[in-house]
Amino acid sequence: MATSLDNLLVPDLGEIAKAVGDTVSSGLFLPELGVTLLRVALGFALGFAVSLVVGIGMGRNPVVRRFFEPAVLLGLTVPSLVWALLCVIWFGVGLANPVIAVALSAAPALTLNIYQGITSISGDLIEMTHVYRFPLGRRLRYLWLPAVQPALFSGARIGLSLSWKVIVLVEVFGMSSGVGYQLNNEFGAQNVAGVLAWTLLFGVVMAILEYGVLQGLERYFTRWRKASSV
Repeated sequence: MATSLDNLLVPDLGEIAKAVGDTVSSGLFLPELGVTLLRVALGFALGFAVSLVVGIGMGRNPVVRRFFEPAVLLGLTVPSLVWALLCVIWFGVGLANPVIAVALSAAPALTLNIYQGITSISGDLIEMTHVYRFPLGRRLRYLWLPAVQPALFSGARIGLSLSWKVIVLVEVFGMSSGVGYQLNNEFGAQNVAGVLAWTLLFGVVMAILEYGVLQGLERYFTRWRKASSV
């Protein structure tokens, strides 16, 4: 269809493939991708740390749950575009901008999944840890974290999918580097093939991280469940 239209705004597969090759061979893609991934990693780590504390607190204490539940539900409904715009306004072009935007996008889904995982823990197991006076560190390591692993990985998938969206928006609106910044440059030049090339390459990297890294970690950390079911 693109060939029959013969329109610069609708590139054919050959033009897109050439744009992909040019982007990779230019030496620009990996450095820009590295910048974007670093921002996502820092933001997701911050969101994970906050979600772990808040999610466990919500699952263990009704007062904490009632206090944070409205904020979590509100966070789930706020579009990524809003977080991106607000963080650009609040934090400018510094590193705090993308990191906090990613954390705000990922934290609600992570918190909700951790909370649901905590509430699913058997009351008998919780009572046993109190009877044997397990310290907080041992309870966290041997009870709470193993119990919430499935919910944690599910929340991580949702949180990361939101993180990829918000980081590109932040880089489009308020950064001078990263994949989103390059997408904005191609858009400004009306280079549709270039926009598609960056989008495809970024999508391939996200698929590798999802299927090659995240699912691999999930299989590794939940291997005890398969062993116990044999």
